[in-house]
Parts: sequence; C-alpha cells; structure tokens
Amino acid sequence: MRFAPAAIALSLVLATVSSTGIGQSPRTPVNPSSQALVNEGAKVQAAGKLDDANGLFEAALAVDPGNRSAYIALAQVASAQGLPGKAIRYYREALRLDPNDVAALAGQGEAMIQRGAVEKARRNLVRIEAICTTGCTEAGRLLAAIDKAAAKPVLSAEAVASTPTVTEQP
Repeated sequence: MRFAPAAIALSLVLATVSSTGIGQSPRTPVNPSSQALVNEGAKVQAAGKLDDANGLFEAALAVDPGNRSAYIALAQVASAQGLPGKAIRYYREALRLDPNDVAALAGQGEAMIQRGAVEKARRNLVRIEAICTTGCTEAGRLLAAIDKAAAKPVLSAEAVASTPTVTEQP
C-alpha cells in the first residue's frame, strides 16, 4: 500500500520517457544507388529530356521511397511540363518526409501560383520566413512570384461572381 504512489509515479515516468521517440521519424541515410539515379536524372533534365529524367527519378524512388530529393526533382519536372497539380503532389510527399524543407515549400508555392492559389502560396511564404530567419533565396523567389501573380490582370473566368440584385417591378 505505501509503495503504490511511488510505483504509479515511476510507471508514469517510464511511460513518458519511452514514448518520446515514437513520434519522431529516424533520419535514415539515402540509398547511394537511389542518389546516383537522382544525379543522373538531373543531368538528363539539364539536357532537356524531361521524360527520360522523369523515368530516372521514379526509378530512384523505387530504390528508396524516402529519397526527398527525388520527389523534389519529380515536382520540378512536372512543373516544367506544365502540370502544377502533379508538382504540388510531389512537393507534398517531400514535405511529408521533412516538413521544414524550404526548397519544397518554395516550389510548392510556385506550383500553387500556377494553379491560381495565391493565398495558399502566401501561407507557404509565411512558413518559409518562420523557418529561415536569415535571408533565404527561396523566400525572395516565392515573394517575387506572388507579386508577379498579383500584378496579373484578372480574367473574366477568374473574377469573383457578383450577386445579382433584384429590382422590384410595379
């Protein structure tokens, strides 16, 4: 009886200490063959062969699904091909692996601007500014893209629909 409070306190301490590492994902190094495929894909992408680069990046993900740089490279290829929705999805996967990846946040913001979601891109800019306290090139690049999108004239299909007014007829 007199050991019950001490036993309960000790069990709570042990449960708390043993569960602190559960929510944290361990950082495993990227498979070297996966990284080699990403490097080769970057060379092919620089040569302008986007479909071949896409295949190499997907092969890199088949080797190592945790290769964040492969997701970012796939997103860049999708964005270059004019597929911002696909790019956003790949950037989301990269951010799932590391939520503080500034390059992925900036790229996702630019893809969102391509889709017309400027407010969501602004949220990414706020996150980048919170993560990167010193001058980040990604923050400046995303801010320039947001400013450019804000200066673009609104097309009639993008305009907010006005509510019709009802006039009384005698």
